[in-house]
Amino acid sequence: MKLSNIKRKTKYFLAGPGAFINGGIASSREVYFQKRLLRMNRSIRLPSIDIQTLIGNENTILNTYSFLPGTSMITDILLLKSLAKRFTNCAYLEIGSWRGESLVNIAEVAAECYSVSLSDADMKSLGYPDSVSQVNDFFIKNTQNITLIKQNSQTFDFKTLNKKFDLIFIDGDHTYKGVLTDTINAFKLLKDKNSIIVWHDYGFTPEDVNFSVLSAIFDGLPPPEHNNLYHVSNTLSAIFCREKFDARIISPNEKPDKIFTVGLKVNSIKPENKLQR
Repeated sequence: MKLSNIKRKTKYFLAGPGAFINGGIASSREVYFQKRLLRMNRSIRLPSIDIQTLIGNENTILNTYSFLPGTSMITDILLLKSLAKRFTNCAYLEIGSWRGESLVNIAEVAAECYSVSLSDADMKSLGYPDSVSQVNDFFIKNTQNITLIKQNSQTFDFKTLNKKFDLIFIDGDHTYKGVLTDTINAFKLLKDKNSIIVWHDYGFTPEDVNFSVLSAIFDGLPPPEHNNLYHVSNTLSAIFCREKFDARIISPNEKPDKIFTVGLKVNSIKPENKLQR
């Protein structure tokens, strides 16, 4: 869910000149978190795993993708779907689903999916326009293996789920505090040593780091687990995984080392047949 991004982008344009970071203009908030990482002797970039290491050469299809603002990149959802396939009867938790685009794709390969995401009332109380809440859960229709929990993840008691998960996707409140809280909660919900956490918007682009998110990830995980953190190339995602990978720091503006073959089929949603919430 990119609701916080919608607000943040507006603030960037209104805030005036910022500092240049990673080849672009960043807010003073991002400058603060970059300096904070350096002051704490922490890396300002995670080592990157080649995405092909995780998704392999298998053709993975996304049957639902809108190309609308706030949607994860194709490669981010492909990554999630490929990771879910690693687990037998995958138990998947998503924090922040909004329209439900990534959630409905993962539901095709996971045994059970849980979503903790803002309700319409939460969105209204937080100041989001009605146009945002009107598409809440838009892509989720009678999907039997999806359990929707309409709660704010910042205040929700995850113990009430009485469940552990193989794969957790954090894509809710992208502020430092929001990511920190979700990370602390998610780490407690991992099923075993093979379980994985994925954070969206670790990067503003696949090369430009979101320093506030990275800071929150570091602070939310026990320090001994920091060596299990990676960025996944060609995505906006960071990943926690105890499997060891060959990884390297990716610099901005590197030469492409792979290409993707993308097929496109467009299916119109007729007004009378629109997916219902």
